[in-house]
Amino acid sequence: MRSVRSQLENKGQNSAYRKNQTRSIGFLMLLAVLLFASALLSLRAGSYNTPVGELIKGVFGLSADGKINLVVQNNRLPRICTAILAGAGLGLSGCILQAILHNPLASASTLGVSQGATFGAAMAIIVLHMGGGLGISLLSFAGSVAVALIILALSRFKQVSPEGIVLAGVAISAMLSGATTLIQYFANEVELASLVFWTFGDLGSTGWDDMKPMALVVAVLIVYCVLHRWDYNALLSGEETAVSLGINVKKMTVFNMLLCCLTSSIIVANVGLINFIGLAAPHIVRRVVGNNHVYLIPGSILAGASLLLLSDLLARTAIAPVVLPIGAITAFLGGPLFLYLLFRGGRSK
Repeated sequence: MRSVRSQLENKGQNSAYRKNQTRSIGFLMLLAVLLFASALLSLRAGSYNTPVGELIKGVFGLSADGKINLVVQNNRLPRICTAILAGAGLGLSGCILQAILHNPLASASTLGVSQGATFGAAMAIIVLHMGGGLGISLLSFAGSVAVALIILALSRFKQVSPEGIVLAGVAISAMLSGATTLIQYFANEVELASLVFWTFGDLGSTGWDDMKPMALVVAVLIVYCVLHRWDYNALLSGEETAVSLGINVKKMTVFNMLLCCLTSSIIVANVGLINFIGLAAPHIVRRVVGNNHVYLIPGSILAGASLLLLSDLLARTAIAPVVLPIGAITAFLGGPLFLYLLFRGGRSK
């Protein structure tokens, strides 16, 4: 009788696992279709009205109209690729930060990592008068790492609660925003205009050469996270379980924090301050696929890229031909989600 019961339980568990697997794969396919459709809509949007067929030809430089090739390859396609890369990097960074900190509210924007990168960029532009992308990227990375180390110390050594970590991130963000404002006060008109416009977030000023470092760090992050997807699943069962499975939790945590900071800082240095993509994308995916990082990692990549691409499309078409700041659009979309997560966390206690 007991053996029959165990067989039925195993059969039920296997059936539930297959059902969840099918649902997760189907959702990933849906996200891929959404991303492709968003890319086509973004390719179509613009003041230069062109049939979709000619636009697709223009991607490969095969359109009979040379103007279409020029517009697509030098304007619209770089903007789409920038949105996909930045959204994928921010979405995956948020997913990994939430896993290693055991904090569902963690992301580069809520923890102050993006604000640290912004402060570093302000130092590079105004104080050190760096016009090149490398100097801005290096100081952005230094600012984000400094914030990450503070958050890591609070999480690991002081045992601060997840809500306390977020509050610490808010406090750090406020201090860094104040410091950035002071730096702006002493800037000249050209530097001030450059920094303010940069903090709005802009996907249209990135060229093919500017995308290379961003594509490199995002690719490294994706490959690393995919290879260590089972390690993140082990962390869900607690650090003791992960250690018993041979995982060096401290080393893994520090390395992942540095890798996420590097990715976020490179993205911020290229496209400006973009909030809440790293918070929203993993939670949207998690509601469907659960906490299994085998599906959560690719889902966060696809969801982050789709969210940023759709936000950019909204920014370009809402009151066309005026292009709204992409940072404002993502803040309007992500702010209500952040409040919902806080409210749900309070209700669940």
